[in-house]
Amino acid sequence: MNVETKCIHEGYKPENGAPLAMPIYQSTTYAYDSTEHIGKLFDLAAEGHMYSRISNPSVAFVEDKIAALEGGVAAVCTTSGQTASFLSLVNILGCGDSFLCSAKIYGGTINLFSVTMKRLGIECIYFDADAPDEEIEKLIKPNTKAVFSESLANPALAVLDIKRIADLAHRNGLPLIVDNTFPTPILCRPLEHGADIVIHSTTKYMDGHAVQVGGVVVDGGSFDWAGNGYTCLSEPDASYHGVVYTKDFGKAAYATKLRVQLIRDFGTYPPASAAFLLDLGLQTLGVRMERHCKNALTVARFLSAHDKIEAVSYPGLEGDKYHDMAKKYMPNGTSGVISLTIRGGKSNAVKFMDSLKLAKNVVHVATVHTCVLHPASETHRQLTDEQLVAAGIGPGMIRLSVGIENVEDIIADIENALKQCE
Repeated sequence: MNVETKCIHEGYKPENGAPLAMPIYQSTTYAYDSTEHIGKLFDLAAEGHMYSRISNPSVAFVEDKIAALEGGVAAVCTTSGQTASFLSLVNILGCGDSFLCSAKIYGGTINLFSVTMKRLGIECIYFDADAPDEEIEKLIKPNTKAVFSESLANPALAVLDIKRIADLAHRNGLPLIVDNTFPTPILCRPLEHGADIVIHSTTKYMDGHAVQVGGVVVDGGSFDWAGNGYTCLSEPDASYHGVVYTKDFGKAAYATKLRVQLIRDFGTYPPASAAFLLDLGLQTLGVRMERHCKNALTVARFLSAHDKIEAVSYPGLEGDKYHDMAKKYMPNGTSGVISLTIRGGKSNAVKFMDSLKLAKNVVHVATVHTCVLHPASETHRQLTDEQLVAAGIGPGMIRLSVGIENVEDIIADIENALKQCE
């Protein structure tokens, strides 16, 4: 099946006489006929659900769907995109380890990596993803355990050269983890280009309607954990009677450990009701992304020709710095998110945003609604001036998330707001 068809038919598959819509299994626990069977569940020697802090049938259906969309061997849902980012790394890193991360990523993730994980003894080393290989490789230390980046940076909209960075990581025995939130698997599938792990904030386009927060980690099943010295996966886990993930779970070793060890201990698993809402969003993901991309390209062209606009970043635009890279990795569109800078700096940016009527001024992105945000004073407010520059964020930058309304209405709203600017 093509990816748009998988959005509807993967995951839950109704049997004869079963409900067409995915059921909500609203239960914390599950009944079995014997203590022996439950014991096997706790030994990871039998398949099944034992407790909804670790797994739930409704959530499992959605995990299977997302794994199929990305081309992975398994997926684990989490309670937020931030949780997915965190768990994707601490699943293989511990105190005293380090990892490389592209400097152009979401501000909240920078805070997670630079402050919270630093307190846990894990060092984040930032790099310029556009720099030559040798400059990036100089940053790798003996304790470096992973490389992390976004496929389409939020909000700089830099496109990652996934294959090049994957090759660089693999030459050094490291896995590449890619946040694919903005493109979604409809527009880009990083595993096909060499990435090893893919994560999403499902809060964004996958949900698409701003109704529930969530995240997911997808295991590509391609990285040789044992061969590259990841003993946390290739040596016995005492908390599960000596299970060896690479031996007992093969290609799904990484996802299995993340679920039965980290999800078990941190309790960051979403409820069945959240999975039901996410599944509804996923079913229309293909058609929504097509409309988002079409509208955004039209708006980006309008903005780039306007005399009150200083700069527009949208990889789908001819002439954009990342246009050629976008054609390689995202040939069918580059999401509905545009970064623009209005002449006159922050004061005009604020005036423009406050003058919008149809577009909503919200701390969110990638929903069916058109919405705006000022990264420097909102989502990236905690960053230093140097970090803002590294992330590609100026004081006048606005993140415009183009929705699926009629594009003529969107442009009329933008045009009216620009008239209010000096």
